Amino acid sequence: MDISLLFKIAGVGFIVMVMATMLKQAGKDEQGQMVSLVGVLLVLVMVVTLLGNLINLARFTFGMG
Repeated sequence: MDISLLFKIAGVGFIVMVMATMLKQAGKDEQGQMVSLVGVLLVLVMVVTLLGNLINLARFTFGMG
């Protein structure tokens, strides 16, 4: 597994946390929630892509692909 993926996920989490906190303090709670949701979706897409690669690797390893 590539360590850069962990850094990307941590970076997205940090940026989302800062943005959501800033929006919450500015009284824009709904926009803060939307930023959090977008961050979760971004990380989910990264993880699903990684799982897809893992499944393809397993298929080709066991000769099912």
